[in-house]
Amino acid sequence: MIFHIDVNSAFLSWEAVYRLQNGAELDLREIPSAVGGDQSKRRGVILAKSIPAKQFGVRTGEPIVDALRKCPSLTIVPANHGMYEAYSSTSLNLLREYTPDVEKYSIDEAFMDMTGMESLIGDPIAFAHKLKNRISRELGFTVNIGISSNKLLAKMASDFKKPDRVHTLFPEEIKDKMWPLPVSDLIFVGKSTENTLKKLGIYTIGELARTDPAILRCHLKKHGEAIWRFANGEDSQVVEPIPEDNKGYGNSTTIAFDVTDEGTAKMVLLSLCETVGARLRRDGMKGEIISVSIKNFELNTVSHQTVLHAPTNITSELHAQACRLFDELWDGSPIRLLGVRMSRVSREKSGRQLSLFDKTDYEKLEKVDQAVDKIRKKYGQNAIMRASFLKQPIENGTDGHPNKKSNRKV
Repeated sequence: MIFHIDVNSAFLSWEAVYRLQNGAELDLREIPSAVGGDQSKRRGVILAKSIPAKQFGVRTGEPIVDALRKCPSLTIVPANHGMYEAYSSTSLNLLREYTPDVEKYSIDEAFMDMTGMESLIGDPIAFAHKLKNRISRELGFTVNIGISSNKLLAKMASDFKKPDRVHTLFPEEIKDKMWPLPVSDLIFVGKSTENTLKKLGIYTIGELARTDPAILRCHLKKHGEAIWRFANGEDSQVVEPIPEDNKGYGNSTTIAFDVTDEGTAKMVLLSLCETVGARLRRDGMKGEIISVSIKNFELNTVSHQTVLHAPTNITSELHAQACRLFDELWDGSPIRLLGVRMSRVSREKSGRQLSLFDKTDYEKLEKVDQAVDKIRKKYGQNAIMRASFLKQPIENGTDGHPNKKSNRKV
């Protein structure tokens, strides 16, 4: 039994709650308002908007200047990411009062694994309503809660009618609740994929589910197979709680230019994997779960993870897995941010369980990485670099581009 908790208009809600708690009389949620980035920089876009602002046609991800043309009376407040992280942490701590199996999916989303908890919580739907109401009462903002047997369907359910709702989407409900929806409502289907599907005569999730996956693979490669599985409600990902003393190793970058081709994106992933791998090796750690996140030009974020056959900190192995996840995730939309994260980390152990069919010399790869680490430590990051970086606007082992400091979280 999986719950997906999604804060309604998170940034704007948290801004409103904070201001009301500190003496403001006006609730930003009740007027045309938005949280916006710095207009003088690349982040000068709408990050979140109120329902009244939405009625004027204001969209998340659009430039602030465009939003003001639609709604000249729009109240715009600057983002306060430190405060948002604090509210996010408070929410997660409340959820952990009910189960330790809580996974932070993003700053405003989380999964809870409530499997086997029925004897303690009673009816799951009734409990979800109590949880939703407690969050509203104690923290001051509303959430949607989706309930299902896996993460994908729980997340899809939470995206149904908003705000302040509880929805279910169990496998037996897919045909009635999910298949009639437009294909663009399916997770990981962006504009580019939607356009491709429409050219194939696929307009609803149900039509996608009934399409021969070989046809989808022909037009959309691995991503086509992935969304076909999602359309049929298939998802094997588990809720992955991260203990406080095991937060994992990650790196992400907001790229200085919109990435529109696979080759450049995978070069950025290589740079990120070099950094993550080096940090793991520095601390004598290996990770067992790798995840990749993509934020497109409309500020929509998707992420995907996989459990590795064996814990690793080998850069080439991390990159190969990151590219595989990227192929399943990316729908062709221009990319603004890429991230790689390793979790379920543990102290490095020698040796691994080998397969008869895997001829990779992992010991040799580990020695190469260790040699590179030593050279860079002694002579600097650029003392040795991959030839593939030489004519690219991307630096090796940094953030993915040359003019940006690290966004790493360790």
